[in-house]
Amino acid sequence: MALIILRCFFLVVAMGLAVSMFKLLPDQPDTPILALMGVTLLAIGVIAVDILIPRKRLETITAVYFGLIVGLSLTYVLGIALTPILEDSNYRQVVQWLIGLILCYTCISVLMQTKDDFRFIIPYVEFAKEVKGLKPYILDTSVVIDGRIADVVDTRILDNQLIIPRFVVAELQNIADSSDKLRRSRGRRGLDIMNRLRNAKDVDLKIYDRETPDMDGQPVDMKLVLLAKHLEGKLVTGDYNLNKVARLHNVQVLNLNDVANALKPVFLPGEQSTVQIVKPGEEDGQGVGYLDDGTMVVVEGGRNHINKQVKISVTSVLQTSAGRMVFGRFESVVDSASGNSSQSA
Repeated sequence: MALIILRCFFLVVAMGLAVSMFKLLPDQPDTPILALMGVTLLAIGVIAVDILIPRKRLETITAVYFGLIVGLSLTYVLGIALTPILEDSNYRQVVQWLIGLILCYTCISVLMQTKDDFRFIIPYVEFAKEVKGLKPYILDTSVVIDGRIADVVDTRILDNQLIIPRFVVAELQNIADSSDKLRRSRGRRGLDIMNRLRNAKDVDLKIYDRETPDMDGQPVDMKLVLLAKHLEGKLVTGDYNLNKVARLHNVQVLNLNDVANALKPVFLPGEQSTVQIVKPGEEDGQGVGYLDDGTMVVVEGGRNHINKQVKISVTSVLQTSAGRMVFGRFESVVDSASGNSSQSA
C-alpha cells in the first residue's frame, strides 16, 4: 500500500512539474501537451522499472526521510556537475527538477525494499540497524515438514522471531508438487505447518525474500548457513548433516531432536517401566516396543510377548543426537484388564 501511495504521489508531482515547465519552455502551440505527455510517460516508465524489481517494505517515514536526504544530495551534486553543460541552456532548471524527482523517488523506493540490509556507511564507520530482542530463528525445510516446531511455539517458550527463507518456501512447493505420493504428502504437510505458524497471533513469522551475493549457486543447506550468519541468528533444524555443517561455520543450531531427547523421561538402571511389545528384535529372544514419546525400547526375553503389555527392568540407556534407546529385561506380563502383572516362565 505504501508503494502504491508513493507511485500515485509521484505521478501527481510529475504532472505538476510538467505544468510548471510551460513557462520555461519555448512558446509553441504544442509545447504544453508535449511537455505533459513527456513527463507523464517518463514517470510511468520509472514506476514500471521499479515494479520489475523485487519489493521489500520499510517504515514509510524512515524511507521518505532518508530517501529525500540522499536524493536531494545527489541532485545537488549532479546539478553542480552539469553546470558547465547547461549553464546557458533554457532547460537547466527543468533538467535539475527531473533529476531531483527521479533520484528522490528511486532512493525512497530502494529504502522501502531493503529493510533488512539497510546500512548507512561513512568511511571507517558503519551505522547498522540494531535488532532488539533475542536472535531470530531461521527454520529449514526438514523442521517445517516435521511439524513439531508449531507445537513448541504454541507453548510460548520461544519469544524469538521465526524466519522462513523464500528458497525454503520454494523447496516446500516443489516437494508438494512431486509425483511421488509420500513426498507430495510431506510437502503439503510442510505448507500446512507454515500457514499454521503464519496465522498464529502470538508468532512473529517472517518470509525472508533477499539472498546475499555469496548465496548465488549454493545448495539450500549452505544458503541457510550463510543466511543465519548474515542475520546473526540461530538455525533450527532436525537434519543431522545440516547440524554438523552449521557448527563447522560457527553458526548456532537448535536441533529439535536434541530438545525432544532432553524432555524425555530419564530412566536409571534397575528402574521398572511398562511397554507394549510390537515386534521382534534383531537378536534372538528380543522384543521391541515404543514409549508414548516414541522412544524405542529393546526388551530381552520379550519376543514371545508380542502385542502384550509387559513390565521391564531397565538395564541401560543409549543416548545419541538421532534419538534415545532404552534396553531392558522382561519381568512379567501386565494384565490389561486388572492392571496386575503375572510372571511368565
